Amino acid sequence: MKFSLTLIFAFLMIFLSSCNSTSPINMEQKVINLNIKTGDKNKNLIIESLLKNEQKFTINFQNENAYFLENNVLNSRLNYFCKGFINDQRDILEKIIFKNKNFNEKKVLVVYLKEHENLANELKEKYPSEDYYLINEVNFETQIKTLLDIDASFSRFLTLSKLDNNIQISHTPRIKNNIASIYFLMDYENGKTIMPIFRSYAFDIDFYSSSEIFHDALDFKKLIDFEKTYIPFTKSMIETIANENNSILQEKIILALINDYVEIEKIYQHNLFRKNYKPKSGNNIVRRNNCIDRDLNLWQISSDNFNQT
Repeated sequence: MKFSLTLIFAFLMIFLSSCNSTSPINMEQKVINLNIKTGDKNKNLIIESLLKNEQKFTINFQNENAYFLENNVLNSRLNYFCKGFINDQRDILEKIIFKNKNFNEKKVLVVYLKEHENLANELKEKYPSEDYYLINEVNFETQIKTLLDIDASFSRFLTLSKLDNNIQISHTPRIKNNIASIYFLMDYENGKTIMPIFRSYAFDIDFYSSSEIFHDALDFKKLIDFEKTYIPFTKSMIETIANENNSILQEKIILALINDYVEIEKIYQHNLFRKNYKPKSGNNIVRRNNCIDRDLNLWQISSDNFNQT
């Protein structure tokens, strides 16, 4: 559902009029008052969230001293949250992949594209003993086979085969055995090609990524390209983006984050903490005077998920 700013303010006037009604209202119907500075796109999303939830409200986008919501919602620290959504994801991935690594003799392989080089360098400074590979956007398969030592495995197979031409030898390429897990830093357009190639050779190794890997997918079922990859995400958010239509997944995620912000504003303004509300983007209940740590768990992408949505 999309709204122009003209329509938004028309709807706003209707809602403001309805708020003056003398009929009794329950806690959920109480008026929410928002003072916020942000760009036009976010203004539309905020209004869309309010209207979708049939929330009565007043809103002021003109107050220079109001809470400022950056245009990049995914990387912004929304009001009441401790960190931005992507930063929360990266933190939990760093903890699980690097700090809690079970196999000290093996290495994490970080595979990244040029646009994620800064993040890769930050990780390299913290964890210099791990392996980092900048993949070029040409001839992915050749690079991946070299990285995983697939060519050497084929060479050994050919050498054995030549020993006796009468013996049939079945062969599954073996990758080098020092990889603990693979952490992918890339976008959807490249990831949907790169990750299946890795999976065809490294099928027993755990894959990890933030949700950035599928943000530009047009449909939830497109995530099949990332089968068995671990993503920090909540079940509630999965259900939300799976059931929304007519936009890329990134827009659905942003709308869900905006909805979290609006709902938490209502909780604070009308003292609804006893409802033990959990935001869609996190697993922790909203507590008074505490910033919200999303405490994300890992969700493994699976075709079974798609059949249930």
